[in-house]
Amino acid sequence: MKTLLAIESSCDETSVAVLREGRSVALTISSQVEFHKPYGGVVPELASRHHMEAIHPLVDKTLEQAGLTLDELDGIAVTVGPGLSGSLLVGVAVAKMLGALLDIPVVGVNHMEGHLYSVRLEHEVECPFLCLVCSGGHTQLVRVETEGRHEILGETRDDAAGEAFDKVAKLLGLGYPGGPVIDQLCRDNGDPKAYDFPRPMQKSPFEFSFSGLKTAVRRVWAECGEDPERLPDIAASFQEAVVDTLVGKLMGAAKRLELKRLAVVGGVACNSRLRAKLTERAAKKSLQVFFPKPLYCTDNAAMIGKAAWELRDYLLKIPPHTLDVKVNMEMLGTS
Repeated sequence: MKTLLAIESSCDETSVAVLREGRSVALTISSQVEFHKPYGGVVPELASRHHMEAIHPLVDKTLEQAGLTLDELDGIAVTVGPGLSGSLLVGVAVAKMLGALLDIPVVGVNHMEGHLYSVRLEHEVECPFLCLVCSGGHTQLVRVETEGRHEILGETRDDAAGEAFDKVAKLLGLGYPGGPVIDQLCRDNGDPKAYDFPRPMQKSPFEFSFSGLKTAVRRVWAECGEDPERLPDIAASFQEAVVDTLVGKLMGAAKRLELKRLAVVGGVACNSRLRAKLTERAAKKSLQVFFPKPLYCTDNAAMIGKAAWELRDYLLKIPPHTLDVKVNMEMLGTS
């Protein structure tokens, strides 16, 4: 699988990439944000419909960018889960069709493993390393012992960090998606110390919870009569509480496990305050910290291809007839 076509369609981004020996040489993404924005979140039926409209043109466009034809591919990687079933089906169906047409192997990739290995698209991150996966659907602390051996140390008990950003942004009337909107607002506005919002699950070293924080924001917003002059302070204080929680858990886990290499992946890894605060704290402890560039933080096919390359020795052993959508899929070697 030296020349690999990768497909990602787990939620609301259709993406196709070409990789050569694990290096991305072409990447296209069709975002559905504008279609879902009026609803304040992803509508599954709309998502699958737009995947069907976008995926074939994206395959053609990506191959053209890479300067390749279909006949020059020797493998296909596709996200099979976790994700929205209708969205996943579109990518899996196209991957199977191309695999049968070209008579080349097709491997199914876990979306979360795609995020895990997205950090290696640009950085040489040696195992073992500790990874914070934080997105709209997941918040997990994962120890990557070796390629194919991943230990989930803890995860959120309710809302994911990105989900909390989206819900609070909607509550405050800031629009969708919430993470980028709040991040941009708080770069030049708001006092992050104006409100002392809770930092949840402090007694649990590896687990997260963000629903109580969301409730605290709702209460403060109501108590101030939804005063727009208070909005920047509320948003900045909320963001600071999320960032403090994520950074504190990651740094605490690194100390407990005596790990010196840290990675943060997923859509929330784009947050500028998270990047700045973690970089500062890690430097004080002489820890290495790695972030993918923003393009590789959000859902994209390059990370799926990278995971397929890193895990190819495991994935190629899986019987091809078992390739199918797995909405609640577990990572390889998890415990």
